[in-house]
Amino acid sequence: MILEIRNISVYYGLSMAIENMSMEVPECGLVALIGPNGAGKSTLLRTISGLEKPRCGSIMFRGNLISSMAASKIASLGIAHCPEGRRPFPLMTVRENLFVGGYRLSKSERNAQMEHVFEVFQILKERKKQLAVTLSGGELQMLVIGRTIMMKPSLITLDEPSLGLAPLIIEEIKRVINRIKVSPKAILLAEQNVDVVRDLSDKVYVLSHGSLIYSGNTEEVLKNEGLAKTYLGI
Repeated sequence: MILEIRNISVYYGLSMAIENMSMEVPECGLVALIGPNGAGKSTLLRTISGLEKPRCGSIMFRGNLISSMAASKIASLGIAHCPEGRRPFPLMTVRENLFVGGYRLSKSERNAQMEHVFEVFQILKERKKQLAVTLSGGELQMLVIGRTIMMKPSLITLDEPSLGLAPLIIEEIKRVINRIKVSPKAILLAEQNVDVVRDLSDKVYVLSHGSLIYSGNTEEVLKNEGLAKTYLGI
């Protein structure tokens, strides 16, 4: 397993956001986190990335205990976090945003990785001199995923990448995520779009009110009528 989470609890002040949660992510493939708003999905991804700290429990990444590490150190180990809300640097160009994502790489590695991103996202190559603020919502999502890829991570955490996007753009995002998945890389995806979960995930963890209530392969979750109706809306 590339990531092992054991009995973590996370609080915002006195309010519990995650309680005694454990899960694993394999070396490659895509694991999905599903659950309603406030279930703890984003908090979990932020905790893995070091933006929040667990009050108890442990997070291991390739044998390294990362629970108390700074976010910058965790990123340097190979975990890249793509947050919800499409947050590029708005007054920087597409190329400059991607450059920031690859700042830890050597010049030759950075240039090669940028060409890889442009191969995956042809539209970003066309827009490379435009300011991020001028991009559409779909193009912004492609940019922040591209910036994440620039880090050459082993594990990517994606938070609601389809949120607010048109169906055609979601299909493009799915294509890209699937390409990342078979590269191979490990992906931990927080998502509420049933089509994305069904088409891309290998395993699903179901969260509710900060607790893990079910885990299984995607087919098992979709066949469970109660879970599918409550958490996937089908």
